[in-house]
Order: sequence, then structure tokens, then C-alpha cells
Amino acid sequence: MSPTNGTTNGHSAAHHGFGTLAVHSGQEHDPITRAVIPPISLSTTFSQSAAGVHAGYDYSRSGNPTRANFETAVAALEKARFGLAFASGSATTATLVHLVKAGGHVVVVNDTYGGTFRYFTKVAEPVNGVEVTFVDLRNAENLKGALKENTQMVWIETPTNPTLRLIDISAVAAIAHAHRSRPLLVVDNTFLSPYFQNPLLHGADVVVHSVTKYLNGHSDVIMGVAATNDEAIYSRLKFLQNSLGAIPSPMDCYLAQRGLKTLHLRMRQHQTNALAVATFLSERSDLVAEVIYPGLSSHPQHELALKQQSGFGGMVSFRFVSRNLEQSNAFLGALKLFALAESLGGVESLAELPAVMTHASLTEEARRELGVDAGLVRLSCGVEETEDLVEDIKKALEVAAKVK
Repeated sequence: MSPTNGTTNGHSAAHHGFGTLAVHSGQEHDPITRAVIPPISLSTTFSQSAAGVHAGYDYSRSGNPTRANFETAVAALEKARFGLAFASGSATTATLVHLVKAGGHVVVVNDTYGGTFRYFTKVAEPVNGVEVTFVDLRNAENLKGALKENTQMVWIETPTNPTLRLIDISAVAAIAHAHRSRPLLVVDNTFLSPYFQNPLLHGADVVVHSVTKYLNGHSDVIMGVAATNDEAIYSRLKFLQNSLGAIPSPMDCYLAQRGLKTLHLRMRQHQTNALAVATFLSERSDLVAEVIYPGLSSHPQHELALKQQSGFGGMVSFRFVSRNLEQSNAFLGALKLFALAESLGGVESLAELPAVMTHASLTEEARRELGVDAGLVRLSCGVEETEDLVEDIKKALEVAAKVK
């Protein structure tokens, strides 16, 4: 995509709010038909007025109008100049790590998504020759001891998945950028979306999302996206996007951009439901040992959440006192509205057991260190009626209480 130009349908976007940007960014009316919704461009190739002379597009792997519209919209919401879409969140990760040269070093937050852990340990390190160090970055000072002369990238997500730890982006950025190797700081913003957090404003070089989750929001698209304000980074990623070819289809880009238009509305309800569920769970100390939600004052980094975020999101994790797989399964099996399924961020509520589902790819030692055990349940609170979700949790806990 070309740099965002601060316009929405020809009007200055300098003072537009999030919802206005979500609806109008990347939605220029069709110049011929004046269609309010731009048509989906399914063509793989584009005619040229002369050899090598085209109107901005020549081949859809290199660039596509529908993909460019989506990239423009995400960039606007993340306060970025550039956006680049990929075929999945994992494809986004793999493409970004190609910025690291063989023999280079990457510091990764230790509490990371299982697929990210798998990529760094099973592909980046043994196949691409990238050195990887996992570090607990709840205290940003821990980064200082991990940085090396060959450190080229620092990769964090905040809140982390699934234990919802927070990383101080500004503090990490200051330490990383002050180091003589000047590594890039990449922040996975999937859990909060740009509605509740803009990492670029806190010093990140690149922000990434699994579009599959909140940005699309309807559990029917697999995509990823990266955004940046650095033109040099953008140019390198654009080259890699074209060369590696891990691009999303125009139809997926259209669906994801349609999802973006209601992101602000959905995130509000996700948060309302998550806070209600977390509050209810915190009152069940007979069964629940720990409720993890940054919006609760009991969260050890609640003050950081207030400083760094504009909201707390829709994800809640909690731990059964028993840490018992049978009790966890009894709870999960009794849920009626929360579907037992991987993924998150859709309009429907989901529940899962990270130890044997999304984070099964972690080593046993890593899961033990992070507390990802058989008693840890992760909830993605959808946009259903709040009282219905709380009642679903309540009844499932009653079933789980019968399992000793």
C-alpha cells in the first residue's frame, strides 16, 4: 500500500475518532460507479497502457486494490503510515523474522502464543540460523541482560497469551533502542486491538495482529497484518511480502475490512462481558484460585494497564484451585454458550484449556514455568448478553464443583 494520507473519503481525518476511521478509512467511493462500498478486485493481473506502464497494480501478489484498502484501514487505526497484510498471523511472524539475518539474535517474551513459540524454536532457530532467547519481561530491566551485539529484534506481546501479563512497551522500547545493536521492537497487539492500545505511540517499530481474531471478529477469516511508521522497514517488508508470497485473498481482505467497521462497537461489549465474567469468577474462591484480567484491581499490573491501555479487552483466564484436568474438562463440557474451541476475538464466546490446546507446542518445562497447567482456563468473551454469559459460567462451575 502507499502511505496513508490522513484522509477518509476525501475529507481530512486529523480529528476523526476511532469509529469514524474504522468505517471510512480505505473506503474511497468507486470513481466510475460511485459505489459506496468499493468492489472486490478478484483479478490476478491488470492491463498496462504500455510495456511496464501500469496504474499502480500489475499482479495481485505484488499488490491488489482490495488488499490495499484493508491495509490502509488498519494503518489508520494503529496510527501508522504503512500497513501490510499477510495470509495468517503466523505468516506475518515468519515474514518479519526474515528481517533478521542468519546469525542474528532475537529476544522473545517468554509468555508467548504457542504458535509463535513453535516458529521461533522449530523454524527460526534450527532452519534459519537465528539465535533466540526467551525472557520474562514483566520487568523491562530484564531485557538489558539479554541484549547482545547481534540482537536484531525484540518480540513482545502484551497482554501475553494466555496468562495476561503486561509488558511496559515504552520501557522496553527505550532499553532496546538505546542498545548499540538498535534492535527492532515488534509488538503483537492481537489481544487488545488498536481500539484499546496503539504500540507505535509507545515506541514500537512494528505492530502486528492476527487479523483472524478481533480485527475480523467473526471467526471466518484467517489473516495477519503488520503496521509501521518507518518507511525503510515498510520497504523491506513489502519486498518480502511480494517475494515470499504469503498474501491473503481479496475476499478475505474484504471480509476483514467489513469486520473492522464494527471493531469499536464490538470491543466495548467484549470488555463489558469480560469484566462481568472476571468479577463473578473472583467471587468463587471455593473453586477458583486465581482470576487473571487486567481490568481487575487485583491484577498485579493493573496500574500499567491504566497507563498504557485505553481499555482491558475481552480475554479472561482463571485457575481452578484443584489444578485438576478432570475438573477443568467438567467445566468446559458443561458450558452451553462458550464453545470449547481454539482461537479468540470472535463475536461468539469461546473457552479453551491452553495446556493441551493452544499452548501444547510449548515444552513441559516452559508451561510449568509460566503456570500453564491443567487448571488454567482461557475465556474469550464474545458480544452476547452479559447476564447470559455469567449464567453460563455459573452453571458450568456448579457441574465442575461435583468433580473432586
